[in-house]
Amino acid sequence: MEKFDVIVVGSGLAGLTAGLEISEEGKSVLVIEKNKVLGGRTSSWDEDGMIVESGFHRHIGYYKKMSEVLQKVGVDVDDIVQWEEKVDIRIKGKNENAVFGISPIFGPIATIKGALGNNDILSLNDKLSLIAFFTNGFLHYIKNPDELDQLSVRDYAKKFELSENALHYAIIPLSAGIFFLPPERYSAKVFFGLFLPGIPRFYKMRIGGYLGGMTDILATPIANAIKMRDGVIRVNTKVNRLLVEEGEVKGVLLEEQTKIYADHVVVAANLAGAKAILKDDFSTHPAFSDMFQLPTMPAVTIQMEFSEPILPYDRTTFTPLTSIASLAEQSRSTFTHVPGRLSLILTPPEKFLPMQPEEILKIVQQDGRELGLDLESGLTNYRVVSHPEEFHSLEPHNDHLRPDQQTPIKDLVLAGDYTRQPFFATMEGAVISGMKAAELVLGKSIL
Repeated sequence: MEKFDVIVVGSGLAGLTAGLEISEEGKSVLVIEKNKVLGGRTSSWDEDGMIVESGFHRHIGYYKKMSEVLQKVGVDVDDIVQWEEKVDIRIKGKNENAVFGISPIFGPIATIKGALGNNDILSLNDKLSLIAFFTNGFLHYIKNPDELDQLSVRDYAKKFELSENALHYAIIPLSAGIFFLPPERYSAKVFFGLFLPGIPRFYKMRIGGYLGGMTDILATPIANAIKMRDGVIRVNTKVNRLLVEEGEVKGVLLEEQTKIYADHVVVAANLAGAKAILKDDFSTHPAFSDMFQLPTMPAVTIQMEFSEPILPYDRTTFTPLTSIASLAEQSRSTFTHVPGRLSLILTPPEKFLPMQPEEILKIVQQDGRELGLDLESGLTNYRVVSHPEEFHSLEPHNDHLRPDQQTPIKDLVLAGDYTRQPFFATMEGAVISGMKAAELVLGKSIL
């Protein structure tokens, strides 16, 4: 009989963080991953000869716990990211960019120029309406965040008479550009809640493009640290369900009916995966009713290689009012092995799920022309990466359904960015949930 102190199901940042923290305390840990590579939503792999990633990711400068975990395994964030102090907003039909500084400490001149300039895109009245919108939104979040979840971002924009220009060229990039939801489908609570933690750490604010595949530079170092502490990592191994005896979780049952026992189980799969693992035993349990009602939402990216770079620099670029939510040239940062490389997030993702890759490519190339980008000449390779149930839904009226990590089932703990932690569906949220899961297993404070 195979037995561990703790089984962690899922090797995303939540699962790997939980495994690391628990293994540091001398506990025997098994981390199980159903896919062929580690990392979950922060993974990269060879897709029939082309290196792709699970999605278009950026490191946010004010992330704290994620940096702490990486430092613990010998990784300095400054060594694995290329920092950006600016972002671009590419204007449809105008073949021009608005450039905004986002780092008041590391790029103060760009921040001031971005705020005072770009007046052909955002007038003084547009900018004043943004100040009122964000100020009231943050105060509302502090006073009554749950009330905000009853409103969409567009609802809130109407309430404070946000100008259409400000909505199109500032708010849509920050809603559709980050989580591919248009403002009418994006919870105002989530929107303001994502940015609020950055205010007390404004001096850390900037964006980092990763200098390599995420499995290599994020997941593998944490997994190696777990193995150095005698932990076990298994990929290509699917958990079918939990082993439950007399209402207590005793381990997991693998797809091939192999049983593995443990004193504790941490389910650190994404929301769809967690539901699949729990459904046989707990789908009708009242403690899990909210979780099983919490909807998921998809994500679709297209990743394209070219014979030369499409953009003059590697920088996050938002492209409002098109099917491309955001994009970045990555040939000088993440994918230096090819001359040109774009990753593009598509919106709304539901539109693209049933399409064939060649259909998606044509739509993206047409939008590229509207943005002044030639995405046809020099194209050498591309892949569409679709995740039908990638995130928990960030639409209004859903946040109260996010579950607590401590369950009433003995020895069963949840982890993942869909659980009730303050950073929502982010890498920082995943790490925090992994640390909290370890606390619950170990019975001691880590955070």
